[in-house]
Amino acid sequence: MEIGNGEAQKRESIVAVQKNGDGDLTSFKTDSGRVLAYDQAIAEANQGLLAGVNVFKGKDGGHYLRGDADGDPTNNLDQLPLF
Repeated sequence: MEIGNGEAQKRESIVAVQKNGDGDLTSFKTDSGRVLAYDQAIAEANQGLLAGVNVFKGKDGGHYLRGDADGDPTNNLDQLPLF
């Protein structure tokens, strides 16, 4: 018996962000309406579940989420609408 339907799962995109008082990103809203905490978004990006973003390791050893480099600054995570 085969499990699953063989179709690739559609990856969600981040469409809005929340920031703390310092302007740091703290959570993200996806195009399906889900709200992800920063750590959850990093985990899902590492699993390939989020489109248009990647995780990098900073000089301080922490993991950070950033938009894929595409030359368009208007879709950087920091430039997305607030929710």
